[in-house]
Amino acid sequence: MQRVIFDFDVVSPYAYLAFERLPAVLEGVSHHVEYRPLLLAGLLKHWGNTAPVDVAPKKAWLFRQCAWIAAQHGIAFRAPTPHPFNPLALLRLLVASAPAGGHPNRRAVELALRHVWAREGGDANDAAALQALADAIAPLRDPASPEVKSELQARTADAAAAGVFGVPSFRLDDGQMFWGTDSMAMLSDAMRQRPGG
Repeated sequence: MQRVIFDFDVVSPYAYLAFERLPAVLEGVSHHVEYRPLLLAGLLKHWGNTAPVDVAPKKAWLFRQCAWIAAQHGIAFRAPTPHPFNPLALLRLLVASAPAGGHPNRRAVELALRHVWAREGGDANDAAALQALADAIAPLRDPASPEVKSELQARTADAAAAGVFGVPSFRLDDGQMFWGTDSMAMLSDAMRQRPGG
């Protein structure tokens, strides 16, 4: 069974689309996905880069393209307002959903990503909606604890040290990395060519 490390931030619409498409892309490949939430802003700072949404025409294109990709694959897509937003509460909730050093399961990640990208728009940090999400995820640890905050920072630093420069990214145990939704066919091809693929 091949391990796929899926690096993501809930603020990214491409990470959401990749999450929704990944099971179909890897159908027939024996694999296990390890979901690793990280702070995209931390990666961008590490590499001296800016977020795509900081450039107005690029932001308009990004949402137009994401809506098209979602429609092509039958994925619900409703951009939150405002965007960008601060994803820390959601990321810490995901980190807290697993034991220390562990990783959130697919259900928790699905709930968080759909909270942002598949609701009827609105503020991803709305207090009542966040509480309902926390109730559904039922974290094992306190998302506001120093331990969880430090763990999220460490995950972001570890990803940057491994060469991750954006989300979504997919990493294999042999060091191969694939970035973006348009790399998913390449990921699938690489996994199918490996022994046991």
